Order: sequence, then C-alpha cells, then structure tokens
Amino acid sequence: MALGIVGMMMIANLQYGWTLFVVPIEQANHWGVARIQVAFTLFVLGETWLLPFQGYLVDRVGPRPTVAAGGLFVAAGWMLNAAADGLVMLYVAAIIGGTGAGMIYGAAVGNALKWFPDRRGLAAGLTAAGFGAGSAATIVPIAAWIADHGYRSAFFWWGVGQGLVVLVVALFLRSAPIDAAAVGLPIGARPYRHGPHRHGPHRHGKPVTDKTPREVLATPIFWLMYLMFVLVCAGGLMATAQLSVIARDFGVAEAPVAFLGLTLPALTFALSLDRIMNGITRPFFGWVSDRIGRETTMFVAFLLEGIGILALRYWGDDPVRFVLLSGLVFFAWGEIYSLFPALSGDVFGRRFATANYGLLYTAKGTAALLVPLASVLKQWSGDWTGVFTVAAGCNVLAAFLAVLALRPMRRRWASVARRTAATILSTQ
Repeated sequence: MALGIVGMMMIANLQYGWTLFVVPIEQANHWGVARIQVAFTLFVLGETWLLPFQGYLVDRVGPRPTVAAGGLFVAAGWMLNAAADGLVMLYVAAIIGGTGAGMIYGAAVGNALKWFPDRRGLAAGLTAAGFGAGSAATIVPIAAWIADHGYRSAFFWWGVGQGLVVLVVALFLRSAPIDAAAVGLPIGARPYRHGPHRHGPHRHGKPVTDKTPREVLATPIFWLMYLMFVLVCAGGLMATAQLSVIARDFGVAEAPVAFLGLTLPALTFALSLDRIMNGITRPFFGWVSDRIGRETTMFVAFLLEGIGILALRYWGDDPVRFVLLSGLVFFAWGEIYSLFPALSGDVFGRRFATANYGLLYTAKGTAALLVPLASVLKQWSGDWTGVFTVAAGCNVLAAFLAVLALRPMRRRWASVARRTAATILSTQ
C-alpha cells in the first residue's frame, strides 16, 4: 500500500498543481482562461472515463504493468505541455496525462480494496491521501520554478521526475493474494479464481456478493451512488481548477498571511493547506466510515462541504479567512475518494473491485464537464455567488440522499443478497 501511495503522490500535481499554470499559460499565449481550462476538463475525462477498462486490465494482469505504462504516459503528458504551441497540443497532452494518471490511480486504489477488505474505508483513504496531499510539499517549489524558469520548464522537468518515480514504484508492486481467508472462506478452501467450489454461496464460479461490471451497471443502487458522486465532485473540481482565479477576483491572492510561523501569499498558503487537508480527510473519514457507517459519514461530510462553500463565498474576501475556509472546503470534499471506493467494494464485492470502482469513478469525469460552466455562469452573473450557491446546494442534496435514499436501498440490497446466498447454500 505504501508503494501505491507513492505512485499516487506522483500524479497529484497533474490535477492539483494545474491551477498554478493557468495564469502563466494565459499571460504567455493569450488563449483565454476558459479555453485553457478545457484542458483540465479533458485531463479529468482521460483520468476517469477510461478507468473501467484500465481497472479490468488491473484485475486481469495485475498492477505492475499497468502502473509502469501509466508512468510513461504521465511523463509524456507534461513534456507535451511544455512544448505546446497551441490549444490542440495542450488538449492532447491533457488526455495523455489523464490516461496515465487513471492507470496509476485505479491500480493503487483497487489494490488497497483487495488487500484490506475488512478496512476498506481506511485503506482506500490512506491510498487516496497520496493523491490528495501529494502535491502539498511541491506547490511552493513548482510555483518558484515557474517564477524563475517559466511554466514550460516546470512542465518538462517535473514531468520527467514524476514519471521516473512511478516507473520505479511499478517494479515492486504486486497483486493481493486471493486466498480463502481473504474472501471469508474456510481455511483450506480453494480461491474462487480457480473455479467453483463447495465452501460457500457461489454462482458461476464466483461469490454471489461479487458483481461483474455488467451486472453493476444494471443496478439502481449504482446509479444513485453515481448521481451523488457527481453532485459532490463538481463543486470540489470547480474549486480545484478555479481557486487562483477566485483568489484574484476576491483581491486576496497576493496578500501576505502569517500563520503557524509562516508568512506566504494567501493563494500559495491556501493551495498548500488545501492539499494537506484534502489528504488528511481521506483516511480520517474512511476510518470513521468503517465504524459508524458509510451513509452517516457521507451525510456529515457533504453537509459540512455545503456550509463551507457558502462561507467561502461570503467571508472569503479576507486573506486569513480565505485560507482557512478553502481548507475547510477541501477537508469536507476529499473524503469522496475514500467513501465511494469503500462503498463500491462493500456493495459489489472484491473480485472485480478495481473495474467496478472504475465505473463509479467516471462520475468524476462527468462532474468535470461542469467545471467550464462555472466560468460561464460567473461571466454571465458578474460574480461567484451563483456558482457557489449551486455547488453548496448540490452537496446538501447529496447529504440527504445518503441517509434518505442510499441507506434504505443498500439495506434492501443486502437483504436480497442474504436470501440469494441462503437459497444457493440450500441447493449445494
């Protein structure tokens, strides 16, 4: 799992460091911020919508070759960003980088779900923390590199370095063993990957609780989870992509903030704190969900996110409050990347955990399609009030869906699974 975390740290800057490059790219090329941000959307689409296929590959051949290929794609994506002389090349580079990030992300999270089926929330949270907080230590160096050497140099050399580290990580990864203890079978029973056996409720050579990707797509509970993922994810992606623009519109980007013995510009301070909070929240809420339940944890976290977004809109015009409230927003947002994979593993089983979460993770790509609309809505309304209000409302809606719709639906799902298992056991 530690190797998976390192791999996740190496792809974090592709998403969370992007905001540092938007303004320099615009100042150098005058392509327009809205059109430059399309590259961010394409990156997220490449990272997410290919993940079901990449997850299926990981489930079949293991994480090592998939992560190695992802490292090459990651390096190539940022190196192309450095050479991009037009929007088309910038968009192509974003898709290539997103494809590589998806390979690494899917392998790392899928492996965590399989290695630790009894602590899925914490395991997925620790792994996803690498993606959430992985850029925290590098925000200041990358910002300084851009200021001293230009954004093209930063893209090239950081791309090369991140890709090389991923290749080294890939050499030592290995798949989780699928043994009797890991799948809850009696010691000595054959693993289900070797075919049907008589030591548990199985159908077609797999436990009845394990659903294939095709079966998952046919279930209403998957689409409810997908809707909730989109609702919560859209607001966080908007903040990730637009935070530097928001800070400048609020007039706090360059204002000095002294906190915990450090004095930095508000935007730089906020970006660093946001990455830390975005990392901490994933294992924290994952651990909490292992104890009090996924739906209850979702309700608390999503409601907190909605409150944080509204607070940032109305009180974020002060540099210190901007830093603290943006940290709260990211703390209440990042947990979706531990809660949803853990929930997917709980509901749909372990054997196809990577591919099934890959299907659910495409919701992030769907949410990314809404990010450019935030710029359009802001331009149309003249300020950020409408954008923040919509984002907060989506989070509050998702919070109540968790306890009023998802919880009873999952209870019915579990009841059906128990009855099916009992029927199969009675015939064996």
